[in-house]
Amino acid sequence: MKILQGAAVVCLFVSFSTSYAEEAVMLKEGDKAPEFKLKGSDGKEYSLRQFAGKKAVVIAWFPKAFTGGCTKECKSMREQGEQIREFDVAYFTASCDTVEKNTDFAKSLELDYPILSDPEKDVAKAYGVVYEGQANPKRFTFYIDKDGVIKAIDKNVKTESHGADIAKKLQELGIPKKKS
Repeated sequence: MKILQGAAVVCLFVSFSTSYAEEAVMLKEGDKAPEFKLKGSDGKEYSLRQFAGKKAVVIAWFPKAFTGGCTKECKSMREQGEQIREFDVAYFTASCDTVEKNTDFAKSLELDYPILSDPEKDVAKAYGVVYEGQANPKRFTFYIDKDGVIKAIDKNVKTESHGADIAKKLQELGIPKKKS
């Protein structure tokens, strides 16, 4: 009987370990970016597909609206928006907060770009920023070229300078500037 109980415990452990490993997606440079279709704080719906073949996309995931670091990051992107908009790029912040909460957050900061909302966390899981044991998104920024390929992932975001850092990274990646 003890052997059967031990075997059951081992099977249960293996089952939990396997499901955890399946939950944690590890995207890397060169991977195809997962498709998304999310509502923005501006009331519009955005998808990766709508930019395919047209322009690069930047998605800056943040943990939670109305918190210190996320406020600094979003403000930095607003303050450096002119530098970012020099490039042929669509850029967003994203969180797992509700559309209503992100809309209020965007208005409170007078943002000139949309915050995408993923309250079901499906897209966040596909991007590997949310997984078992990580309820809120990690602060990762994804740089996706117009062909839908991940060109870079910033896992060491500096909230106060993130807007300027995005513009610098777009330059480094050779993302074309908008035509005048």
